[in-house]
Amino acid sequence: MEEGLYVIIAGAGKVGWNLARELLEKGHEVTCVEQDRRRYLTVEQELEHAVQYGDATELWVLERAGIQRADLVVAVTGDDEDNLLICQVAKEKYLCERIIARVNNPRNLDHFKLLGIQPAVSATDLILRLIEHEVPRYGLVHLLDLPEERLEIIELVVSATAPAAGQQIQDLGLPDGALVISVLRGGSGFVPKADTVVEAGDEVLVVLDPGIEQDITDLFVGDNPRN
Repeated sequence: MEEGLYVIIAGAGKVGWNLARELLEKGHEVTCVEQDRRRYLTVEQELEHAVQYGDATELWVLERAGIQRADLVVAVTGDDEDNLLICQVAKEKYLCERIIARVNNPRNLDHFKLLGIQPAVSATDLILRLIEHEVPRYGLVHLLDLPEERLEIIELVVSATAPAAGQQIQDLGLPDGALVISVLRGGSGFVPKADTVVEAGDEVLVVLDPGIEQDITDLFVGDNPRN
């Protein structure tokens, strides 16, 4: 993500609050909009001026938040209709080119796609895909495809014989268009740093351009048999 974006986040639940925190730490400007008064007061203790009280489905609330200059609008409320409406308004009325919508009920995913609200991300849908997928002991699982953005997110389990095992992230020689965004180790996940050492058994999440899956698999899985 390029530097200095202005991001409006509709919904200050766990997803919105954590997202706002991460974006602020990375130097972006953020306004989080929350309509539940009690939740707003809780989040305001940490985010202060970066959170506003109001219903993000109302135009005056979005305008007060500065939607006219927003580079990105993220709708992550617990109500799919609200998320759909917020993204539609941002895209069609305020011509915001970049929108992301959370889909709480995966059955509503098609509605978002029909109305051109992409990417629409459903955590439930991702988990179901994982459950239904026949996951190899060592291998690659597609978690999320973002066809509009030409991006994929994949999960791999690092094998003991993989070139990446024992190497620092900065020394992996990752191909252009690939970024390690998370490592799950011993039951807890973290965002790796440049000097993080990749260990056998780690589950890594990699965001990448389509077409380089094999290079990434070779790096993290190597020649280990898929059993």
